Amino acid sequence: MSDWLFDLGNSRFKAAPWQGGEDIGEARAWPQGADAFAFGDDDGDPLPRGERAWVASVAAPALTARVLELLRRRFVEVRVARTLAECAGVRVAYAQPQRMGVDRFLALLGARAIGGDVLVVGVGTALTLDLMDADGRHLGGRIAASPTLMRQALHQRAAQLPESGGGYREFADDTDDALASGCDGAALALVERSLDQAALRLGRRPALLLHGGGGEALAPLLPQAMLRPALVLEGLAVWARVADPGAGDGPGQSLG
Repeated sequence: MSDWLFDLGNSRFKAAPWQGGEDIGEARAWPQGADAFAFGDDDGDPLPRGERAWVASVAAPALTARVLELLRRRFVEVRVARTLAECAGVRVAYAQPQRMGVDRFLALLGARAIGGDVLVVGVGTALTLDLMDADGRHLGGRIAASPTLMRQALHQRAAQLPESGGGYREFADDTDDALASGCDGAALALVERSLDQAALRLGRRPALLLHGGGGEALAPLLPQAMLRPALVLEGLAVWARVADPGAGDGPGQSLG
């Protein structure tokens, strides 16, 4: 039986098989809401089964508990990742590391494995930006609404504004394109300003890593970016190697 990595976000649930090395298997993803979870024992596309499950979650506690219960039925051992002050060469800037989302922390671990100065940008329900230097020192970050969340919020307050559709234009001449251009453009402006400020702080321009479900949509507008859709799962694999349960004193929380 193989081990699996799971990333439970507020918009999607992602999973990848893992054989214990640096590389992960092909990732799969399912859309899901923050207040519901579609999988069950009799589902046509059930969760995989295996020996060990490594889990990262930023979803609501009730949803996280439901997912962990499902995984406990399918795996001998379930281990939950958490943010640490220092791990695998990454040193988190937060004075209280537990207040930093585990998805951002794991993305830094994945980026550290790539190496160099980097601005890590996650595009999911939120837009997150984190700067890390080549020595693994996290220099802080930003959190904003993602383009998708901006569209949803506008639609909720003004139903005549569609929550999807349109394409990016510098100066749009219809509402759908104007919405797409404004929301995507807000994200682009924040990324570009962060890159400029990072260059001033570091004395050199960092690489740009995009990850998350919305990263692919922004990538064509940021040609310098490296797209790593499964960066959180890659970081979870790094964390899992450090937190080997066979050592008996790893930083993971065992729920098996």
